[in-house]
Amino acid sequence: MTEVTGTPPAKRLGMVVDLNRCMGCWTCAVACKAENNVGAGLFWLRVLTIGGSDHIDVPAGEFPAVAMAYQPTGCFHCDNAPCVKACPVGATYRRADGIVMINYDTCIGCRYCMIACPYNRRYYNWSAPTWPGGDSSSANPDVAMRPAGVVEKCTLCQHRIRARYERARLDEESVTDAELQRLPACAASCPTEAITFGDLADEKSLIAQLARNPRAVRLLEHLGSGPKVFYLRSSR
Repeated sequence: MTEVTGTPPAKRLGMVVDLNRCMGCWTCAVACKAENNVGAGLFWLRVLTIGGSDHIDVPAGEFPAVAMAYQPTGCFHCDNAPCVKACPVGATYRRADGIVMINYDTCIGCRYCMIACPYNRRYYNWSAPTWPGGDSSSANPDVAMRPAGVVEKCTLCQHRIRARYERARLDEESVTDAELQRLPACAASCPTEAITFGDLADEKSLIAQLARNPRAVRLLEHLGSGPKVFYLRSSR
């Protein structure tokens, strides 16, 4: 696996998810699956339902006044990623732009990274991806197929990021914050624009402003992992 060509150093690419906007449609999860050739039974991005019997401290209410909240959850691309430290062969690594990646050619499938991840956002590939009828012509040629026996996870659609920065380099132009905001498949597909992508190191970027919002929180922040996915609390 290679780093993004043409990406300036010192970036901290991440996401902010506004839970007030998320309506639990799973469009982001399905788009992620299709974009990244994710096999049957796996979802790099899942939408968790919050409220009711699953979370007794967050009551859902009674019909017809029922209130549910939804939480899209993928890899958190931590600044201090426990999975990187746990990998015995260096297959999991953090790039200069902050994206945590897996080198599938190096991964030995020991799953230590899965144990180390406090968010349970990594998946072991028990078999190679399959398609109905065995026809894989619909697969995205820009995303490598993962073989059986390796761990895989969200990459923040690094192939889209690489392509945009490479085009900017060739055209001698800069990549604007507005272009980054909906660049990953999940953010591009969200009908309510609940997901915002961008550079947290750029204080003027929309994502940096949202991360400073009083509603912004990070999951299990006390563990010191430094997740780069922020949630804006839901009023529900």
